[in-house]
Amino acid sequence: MTRPISLAYLTVPGLTPVEQTHVAAEAGYDYVSFRLINLGVPGEPSGDMTSPMMLRRTRAALADTGLKLHDIELARILREVDPQTFLPAFEAGAELGARHVIASAWTNVRNDRDFIVERFSEICDLAAPFGLTVNLEFPAFSRLACLGDAVEVLDAASRPNAGLLIDTLYWHFTRARIADLRTVRRDWVNFLHICDAPAEIPTTREDMLTIAREARLYPGEGAIDFAALVAALPQVPLSIELPNARRSAELGHLGHARRCLEAAHKVFDRQGHAPVPRTGTAG
Repeated sequence: MTRPISLAYLTVPGLTPVEQTHVAAEAGYDYVSFRLINLGVPGEPSGDMTSPMMLRRTRAALADTGLKLHDIELARILREVDPQTFLPAFEAGAELGARHVIASAWTNVRNDRDFIVERFSEICDLAAPFGLTVNLEFPAFSRLACLGDAVEVLDAASRPNAGLLIDTLYWHFTRARIADLRTVRRDWVNFLHICDAPAEIPTTREDMLTIAREARLYPGEGAIDFAALVAALPQVPLSIELPNARRSAELGHLGHARRCLEAAHKVFDRQGHAPVPRTGTAG
């Protein structure tokens, strides 16, 4: 069974939602995943991605291409960021058809678990009226740096629209075990971020960041055991988050996005397994 696949923003960084939609459609994707919350980092498109004009243009691009919006990003948990500022993105995302939001924690104090739980719970409550799940990610260089950290927050928050986002790169970086995945609640897993990586795991935060932001590999090129992951998880949609500066420069955004999709189909379409039953809403 072929899974629906989304093109994540970081695979084609710098594109507006309109541009990203047209690239995704031409490359053959089923969905797109937008960055509607500006993080203020270099390379992001200028302007408000939730302005009325941008929403009109994005809605038209989705209608013209037949693509659907899968998820939006990124609701960061930081002391200096008020979750109320995410509301325009939640409203815009829901209006465009999104069902999921990505969140991650970037505080730098080790004993701030209660704060993270409180903020994550608040984000979930703000997203709920828009019909959005909030999927907590655990980048290996963030405050929640492993699966167990994220699960602890989800358990403590106990929100009905809370989810867990597993990125195969961070799964690999943290040397997580398949046995750990089998203990995760099925209804928490709404979709996966996928890419591949070399067998050698970086030992410094800086090296992890370099791979994560500009040197991820196409599925099948590296050492990640996708067959084991697939067998342990529900059969949910995939989102390709695969920034690779060299490939994007060589192939252009369209060529790179197309190669990502081709590689993903080669790896995932051949995984002949019975889907793991799950409960809750579909991804």
